[in-house]
Amino acid sequence: MLRGELAHRWRSSGIDPGDTLLVHSSLKRTLTNFSEQGEDISPGLVTESFLDAVGDEGTLLLPLFNFDFTKGVPFDIRSTPSQMGAMTEAGRLMPGAVRTGHPIYSFAVIGANADLFEGVDNFSGYGSDSPFAMLRELDGKIAILDLTDLNSQTFYHHVEEIHDVPYRYHKEFTGLYTDTEGVETERTYGLFVRDIEKGVLTHVDPAGELMWEAGLYSGDRPKENSGLRVVSARMMYDFVADIIDSGRAEGVLYRIEEETERD
Repeated sequence: MLRGELAHRWRSSGIDPGDTLLVHSSLKRTLTNFSEQGEDISPGLVTESFLDAVGDEGTLLLPLFNFDFTKGVPFDIRSTPSQMGAMTEAGRLMPGAVRTGHPIYSFAVIGANADLFEGVDNFSGYGSDSPFAMLRELDGKIAILDLTDLNSQTFYHHVEEIHDVPYRYHKEFTGLYTDTEGVETERTYGLFVRDIEKGVLTHVDPAGELMWEAGLYSGDRPKENSGLRVVSARMMYDFVADIIDSGRAEGVLYRIEEETERD
Protein backbone atom coordinates (compact mmCIF):
# COMPACT_ATOMS: atom_id res chain seq x y z
CA MET A 1 0.00 0.00 0.00
CA LEU A 2 2.76 2.44 0.92
CA ARG A 3 4.69 1.51 -2.23
CA GLY A 4 1.63 2.30 -4.30
CA GLU A 5 1.13 5.63 -2.54
CA LEU A 6 4.72 6.60 -3.23
CA ALA A 7 4.60 5.40 -6.85
CA HIS A 8 1.49 7.55 -7.39
CA ARG A 9 3.31 10.50 -5.84
CA TRP A 10 6.28 10.07 -8.20
CA ARG A 11 4.05 9.71 -11.26
CA SER A 12 2.26 12.91 -10.31
CA SER A 13 5.61 14.69 -10.58
CA GLY A 14 6.22 13.60 -14.17
CA ILE A 15 7.38 9.98 -14.20
CA ASP A 16 5.63 7.75 -16.74
CA PRO A 17 5.45 3.98 -17.20
CA GLY A 18 8.26 2.82 -19.47
CA ASP A 19 10.62 5.66 -18.53
CA THR A 20 14.35 5.17 -18.29
CA LEU A 21 14.87 7.18 -15.14
CA LEU A 22 17.91 8.42 -13.22
CA VAL A 23 17.05 9.31 -9.61
CA HIS A 24 19.09 11.50 -7.26
CA SER A 25 17.65 11.41 -3.76
CA SER A 26 17.64 12.58 -0.18
CA LEU A 27 15.22 10.38 1.77
CA LYS A 28 15.35 12.12 5.15
CA ARG A 29 12.17 14.20 4.81
CA THR A 30 10.17 11.42 3.15
CA LEU A 31 11.12 8.89 5.82
CA THR A 32 10.47 11.40 8.62
CA ASN A 33 7.03 12.31 7.27
CA PHE A 34 5.94 8.68 7.16
CA SER A 35 7.41 8.03 10.60
CA GLU A 36 5.38 10.92 12.04
CA GLN A 37 2.27 9.23 10.62
CA GLY A 38 3.20 5.99 12.37
CA GLU A 39 4.49 4.32 9.21
CA ASP A 40 8.05 3.08 9.09
CA ILE A 41 9.35 2.63 5.56
CA SER A 42 12.78 1.49 4.43
CA PRO A 43 15.06 2.93 1.73
CA GLY A 44 14.53 -0.33 -0.15
CA LEU A 45 10.77 0.23 -0.23
CA VAL A 46 11.30 3.72 -1.66
CA THR A 47 13.57 2.23 -4.34
CA GLU A 48 10.88 -0.32 -5.15
CA SER A 49 8.28 2.45 -5.39
CA PHE A 50 10.32 4.13 -8.13
CA LEU A 51 10.47 0.79 -9.94
CA ASP A 52 6.68 0.61 -9.61
CA ALA A 53 6.42 4.13 -11.04
CA VAL A 54 8.36 3.23 -14.21
CA GLY A 55 6.66 -0.16 -14.46
CA ASP A 56 7.81 -3.43 -15.97
CA GLU A 57 8.88 -1.73 -19.21
CA GLY A 58 10.83 0.97 -17.39
CA THR A 59 14.39 1.19 -16.12
CA LEU A 60 15.80 2.77 -12.97
CA LEU A 61 19.33 4.22 -12.72
CA LEU A 62 20.77 5.03 -9.31
CA PRO A 63 24.09 6.83 -8.75
CA LEU A 64 26.62 4.72 -6.84
CA PHE A 65 29.23 7.46 -6.84
CA ASN A 66 32.20 6.79 -4.57
CA PHE A 67 35.19 9.15 -4.52
CA ASP A 68 37.66 6.96 -2.63
CA PHE A 69 39.39 5.84 -5.85
CA THR A 70 40.63 9.42 -6.29
CA LYS A 71 42.37 9.06 -2.90
CA GLY A 72 44.12 5.80 -3.76
CA VAL A 73 41.57 3.42 -2.23
CA PRO A 74 41.06 0.22 -4.32
CA PHE A 75 37.69 -0.19 -6.06
CA ASP A 76 35.77 -3.48 -6.17
CA ILE A 77 32.80 -3.43 -8.53
CA ARG A 78 31.21 -6.22 -6.50
CA SER A 79 31.31 -4.57 -3.10
CA THR A 80 32.42 -0.92 -3.07
CA PRO A 81 29.44 0.90 -1.52
CA SER A 82 27.61 3.93 -2.80
CA GLN A 83 28.27 7.25 -1.09
CA MET A 84 25.03 8.71 -2.47
CA GLY A 85 22.60 7.69 0.24
CA ALA A 86 20.60 4.76 1.52
CA MET A 87 18.27 4.45 -1.48
CA THR A 88 21.16 4.04 -3.89
CA GLU A 89 22.85 1.43 -1.70
CA ALA A 90 19.57 -0.48 -1.51
CA GLY A 91 19.46 -0.43 -5.30
CA ARG A 92 23.04 -1.69 -5.57
CA LEU A 93 22.12 -4.74 -3.49
CA MET A 94 18.92 -5.57 -5.38
CA PRO A 95 18.83 -8.90 -7.26
CA GLY A 96 19.36 -8.30 -10.97
CA ALA A 97 20.96 -4.89 -10.54
CA VAL A 98 23.70 -4.17 -13.08
CA ARG A 99 26.62 -1.96 -12.04
CA THR A 100 28.48 0.13 -14.60
CA GLY A 101 32.25 0.11 -14.47
CA HIS A 102 33.63 3.57 -13.75
CA PRO A 103 35.17 3.40 -10.23
CA ILE A 104 34.11 6.93 -9.28
CA TYR A 105 30.87 7.50 -11.21
CA SER A 106 29.20 4.09 -11.44
CA PHE A 107 25.46 3.39 -11.54
CA ALA A 108 23.11 0.63 -10.48
CA VAL A 109 20.70 -0.14 -13.31
CA ILE A 110 17.52 -2.14 -12.70
CA GLY A 111 14.72 -3.01 -15.09
CA ALA A 112 13.94 -3.48 -18.76
CA ASN A 113 17.04 -1.76 -20.22
CA ALA A 114 19.50 -3.00 -17.60
CA ASP A 115 21.15 -5.34 -20.12
CA LEU A 116 22.15 -2.33 -22.24
CA PHE A 117 24.31 -1.11 -19.36
CA GLU A 118 25.88 -4.45 -18.51
CA GLY A 119 29.61 -4.35 -19.22
CA VAL A 120 29.66 -0.56 -19.72
CA ASP A 121 33.16 0.50 -18.65
CA ASN A 122 33.47 4.13 -19.68
CA PHE A 123 36.88 5.77 -19.32
CA SER A 124 35.64 9.27 -18.50
CA GLY A 125 32.98 9.72 -15.85
CA TYR A 126 30.82 12.14 -17.86
CA GLY A 127 31.96 11.39 -21.41
CA SER A 128 30.31 10.36 -24.65
CA ASP A 129 30.55 6.67 -23.66
CA SER A 130 29.13 7.19 -20.17
CA PRO A 131 25.72 6.24 -18.74
CA PHE A 132 24.87 9.95 -18.85
CA ALA A 133 25.19 9.83 -22.65
CA MET A 134 23.21 6.58 -22.77
CA LEU A 135 20.42 8.15 -20.72
CA ARG A 136 20.18 10.95 -23.27
CA GLU A 137 20.25 8.52 -26.20
CA LEU A 138 17.43 6.51 -24.59
CA ASP A 139 15.36 9.70 -24.19
CA GLY A 140 15.44 9.19 -20.45
CA LYS A 141 14.51 11.43 -17.57
CA ILE A 142 16.25 12.71 -14.44
CA ALA A 143 14.34 12.89 -11.15
CA ILE A 144 15.62 14.70 -8.06
CA LEU A 145 14.12 14.18 -4.61
CA ASP A 146 14.65 16.94 -2.03
CA LEU A 147 18.05 18.06 -3.34
CA THR A 148 19.20 21.27 -4.99
CA ASP A 149 20.70 21.13 -8.48
CA LEU A 150 24.12 21.87 -6.95
CA ASN A 151 23.84 18.79 -4.73
CA SER A 152 22.47 16.41 -7.36
CA GLN A 153 22.59 17.25 -11.05
CA THR A 154 25.85 15.69 -12.25
CA PHE A 155 24.35 15.69 -15.74
CA TYR A 156 25.50 19.31 -16.08
CA HIS A 157 29.08 18.02 -16.18
CA HIS A 158 28.20 15.62 -19.00
CA VAL A 159 27.10 18.58 -21.11
CA GLU A 160 30.22 20.52 -20.09
CA GLU A 161 32.52 17.67 -21.08
CA ILE A 162 30.88 17.09 -24.44
CA HIS A 163 31.30 20.82 -25.12
CA ASP A 164 34.87 20.82 -23.71
CA VAL A 165 34.34 23.93 -21.59
CA PRO A 166 37.54 25.86 -20.75
CA TYR A 167 36.91 26.08 -17.00
CA ARG A 168 37.31 22.30 -16.58
CA TYR A 169 40.06 19.93 -17.66
CA HIS A 170 40.69 16.21 -18.07
CA LYS A 171 42.39 14.50 -15.14
CA GLU A 172 43.37 10.85 -14.76
CA PHE A 173 43.29 8.63 -11.66
CA THR A 174 45.08 5.29 -11.39
CA GLY A 175 44.46 2.61 -8.78
CA LEU A 176 43.66 -1.00 -8.04
CA TYR A 177 40.39 -2.26 -9.56
CA THR A 178 38.63 -5.58 -8.95
CA ASP A 179 36.23 -6.66 -11.70
CA THR A 180 33.10 -8.83 -11.63
CA GLU A 181 35.24 -11.97 -11.83
CA GLY A 182 37.29 -10.95 -8.80
CA VAL A 183 40.40 -10.17 -10.84
CA GLU A 184 42.43 -7.24 -9.50
CA THR A 185 44.44 -5.06 -11.89
CA GLU A 186 45.76 -1.53 -12.00
CA ARG A 187 43.54 0.70 -14.11
CA THR A 188 43.33 4.36 -15.10
CA TYR A 189 40.11 6.35 -15.44
CA GLY A 190 39.36 9.97 -16.21
CA LEU A 191 37.24 12.82 -14.93
CA PHE A 192 36.52 16.24 -16.38
CA VAL A 193 37.23 18.27 -13.25
CA ARG A 194 36.86 21.96 -12.40
CA ASP A 195 40.01 24.05 -12.58
CA ILE A 196 40.69 24.66 -8.89
CA GLU A 197 43.88 26.61 -9.68
CA LYS A 198 41.73 29.23 -11.37
CA GLY A 199 39.27 29.27 -8.46
CA VAL A 200 36.46 27.58 -10.42
CA LEU A 201 33.47 26.62 -8.28
CA THR A 202 30.46 24.63 -9.48
CA HIS A 203 27.49 27.00 -9.41
CA VAL A 204 24.56 25.41 -11.24
CA ASP A 205 21.56 26.46 -9.14
CA PRO A 206 21.00 29.52 -11.37
CA ALA A 207 20.70 27.16 -14.36
CA GLY A 208 18.16 25.13 -12.39
CA GLU A 209 16.09 28.26 -11.83
CA LEU A 210 16.20 28.97 -15.55
CA MET A 211 14.95 25.44 -16.23
CA TRP A 212 12.02 26.02 -13.88
CA GLU A 213 11.25 29.29 -15.68
CA ALA A 214 11.44 27.55 -19.07
CA GLY A 215 9.04 24.82 -17.93
CA LEU A 216 11.58 22.02 -18.23
CA TYR A 217 11.10 20.85 -14.66
CA SER A 218 7.80 19.29 -13.63
CA GLY A 219 6.77 18.37 -10.10
CA ASP A 220 7.79 20.01 -6.86
CA ARG A 221 10.74 21.96 -5.53
CA PRO A 222 12.92 20.49 -2.77
CA LYS A 223 11.16 20.19 0.60
CA GLU A 224 7.78 21.15 -0.93
CA ASN A 225 4.94 18.61 -1.26
CA SER A 226 6.49 15.44 -2.77
CA GLY A 227 9.85 17.20 -3.15
CA LEU A 228 10.36 15.44 -6.50
CA ARG A 229 11.05 17.22 -9.78
CA VAL A 230 11.62 15.62 -13.17
CA VAL A 231 13.32 16.76 -16.38
CA SER A 232 13.96 15.20 -19.77
CA ALA A 233 17.66 14.43 -20.23
CA ARG A 234 17.55 15.50 -23.87
CA MET A 235 15.78 18.75 -23.11
CA MET A 236 18.19 19.52 -20.29
CA TYR A 237 21.16 18.74 -22.52
CA ASP A 238 19.96 21.13 -25.23
CA PHE A 239 19.15 23.84 -22.69
CA VAL A 240 22.55 23.67 -20.96
CA ALA A 241 24.38 23.38 -24.29
CA ASP A 242 22.75 26.66 -25.35
CA ILE A 243 23.96 28.35 -22.15
CA ILE A 244 27.51 27.21 -22.93
CA ASP A 245 27.39 27.99 -26.66
CA SER A 246 26.01 31.49 -26.04
CA GLY A 247 28.83 32.34 -23.61
CA ARG A 248 26.59 32.55 -20.54
CA ALA A 249 28.16 29.76 -18.45
CA GLU A 250 29.91 32.00 -15.90
CA GLY A 251 27.46 32.86 -13.16
CA VAL A 252 24.99 30.23 -14.37
CA LEU A 253 27.02 27.00 -14.38
CA TYR A 254 30.15 28.08 -12.54
CA ARG A 255 31.69 31.02 -10.73
CA ILE A 256 35.22 32.12 -9.85
CA GLU A 257 36.09 32.07 -6.18
CA GLU A 258 37.19 35.45 -4.88
CA GLU A 259 40.61 35.77 -3.25
CA THR A 260 38.94 36.59 0.07
CA GLU A 261 37.00 33.31 -0.08
CA ARG A 262 40.21 31.34 -0.46
CA ASP A 263 41.83 32.78 2.65
